[in-house]
Amino acid sequence: MLHENAYPFDILLLEDEPADANLVRAALREGKVYCHLHHVMDGVEGLDFLRREGENHRDAPRPDLILLDLNMPRMNGREFLSAVKADAMLQSIPVVVLTTSDVERDVIIAYKLGAAGYITKPVDMEQFVDAVRQLGNYWFTLTRLPKKD
Repeated sequence: MLHENAYPFDILLLEDEPADANLVRAALREGKVYCHLHHVMDGVEGLDFLRREGENHRDAPRPDLILLDLNMPRMNGREFLSAVKADAMLQSIPVVVLTTSDVERDVIIAYKLGAAGYITKPVDMEQFVDAVRQLGNYWFTLTRLPKKD
């Protein structure tokens, strides 16, 4: 994986549960996925971040990867994914759904809307860390991502 002094990647996490966001943060750290994790609470904040709108997001970096929960208030994950993939400036950013839902209909809809992957959050912390480690290895070691603006 990356060395700590290597260029860190930016991940945008859309997660309305603070405990789950902390779990993702801990799993990234434990899995040695060196990145800047930017956390927003819902799809509205996520779009503001991506479009650099609002006082808190004017200097927001373009993320290399978006991790998306499906069930959030105001704008849910499906609505957010649809909006991102319909926006020519944002549609090239890979979006991986990271959710507790293992309902087949949710998986199908996520892929139809343009998700690059779908991960059901493991309940066990060790399995969760392993899943995040594999996710980081895939996206930041094996694949080639577009250069940042």
